[in-house]
Amino acid sequence: MHMSKSIRLSDDAYERLEAHKREDETFSEAVLRLAGERSLLEIAGILSDEEACALRDAVAERRGRRRDELERIVDDVSEA
Repeated sequence: MHMSKSIRLSDDAYERLEAHKREDETFSEAVLRLAGERSLLEIAGILSDEEACALRDAVAERRGRRRDELERIVDDVSEA
């Protein structure tokens, strides 16, 4: 269930918002977009399948290196 709120805008603020609003979006969607909010639908499809796989592999590799680094630190502390 979506709650709605009424807000007051000056004429200047309304005109500026209306100028930035896309034809296919509501004022609420325009406010969220302009405020930096991103929905999953907006970011879906940004990466190709190949780019997504490369990114996933890079994250997994970085996690592995970080895990190895933390294990070395624990071993060093345990030996001290």
